[in-house]
Amino acid sequence: MGRLDGKVALITGAARGQGRAHALTLAREGADIIGVDVLQDIDTVPYGLATRDELEQTARDVEDLDRRALFVQADVRDQGSLDDAVSRGLSEFGRIDILSANAGIYSQANFWELTEQMWQDMIDVNLSGVWRTCKAVAPHMIERRSGAIVLTASVNGFSPGYQLSHYVAAKHGVLGLMRNYAVELAPYDIRVNAVCPGVIDTRMVNNPPLYERMAGRADSTREEALEAVRHFHLLHGRSMMPPETVSNAILWLVSDEAVNITGVALPVDAGHNVLDGYNPIPTR
Repeated sequence: MGRLDGKVALITGAARGQGRAHALTLAREGADIIGVDVLQDIDTVPYGLATRDELEQTARDVEDLDRRALFVQADVRDQGSLDDAVSRGLSEFGRIDILSANAGIYSQANFWELTEQMWQDMIDVNLSGVWRTCKAVAPHMIERRSGAIVLTASVNGFSPGYQLSHYVAAKHGVLGLMRNYAVELAPYDIRVNAVCPGVIDTRMVNNPPLYERMAGRADSTREEALEAVRHFHLLHGRSMMPPETVSNAILWLVSDEAVNITGVALPVDAGHNVLDGYNPIPTR
């Protein structure tokens, strides 16, 4: 028996990376999965976003685990598409027990060089998208007086990041939403928590701008970035962490093992937040 037998989970950003890992981890423990992803690029994001083929592959992977899967295109910037995905999920499965509000994007620039569109896209996806997703799912959970919600924040929900003012603002905001939702939904026995990942080995960080950021010089390779990331962590030998590291934290938070846990921001960062610090731009 799995820890989530009979449960249904909705996951945003489900086509690949952390979202795919979350879908498969929850499915292995017995959950049926509703997965959504935007399936189109955003101009201000310096890497390609997920494709329909990737979304369909995640659906097949869930079904290979003998779980039911409904995977659809939906954009967290559009309330209507999220409401439609929830409606389709309820029609297919009759319930939604778990929500992983995981969809997110990344870009970087000095705050005075950010364009209006870079700021808007970041806030619209990483912060307002979380609000819209929860807004779409919460009424059903309130009606059933049951549910577990996990929002994906970041270590930058606690701390600043060089050239990341828009990202930091969004992720700080996600933790604010989490705490407020925990208060508002507690009377309905709905738990709300957040995970705060560090450097996770996904497409979001596997691109030249991030390699340069991590290794500290132009034209850095993945191998150089992997070595540099070790300075970001406290625990011995850790480099970029597999997305399943975050998935396992989410699994625990939505399981009955955490039935009395709500309003918590859980770092999944190999100890980064208790490091003395690592300066990416040392003064010479």
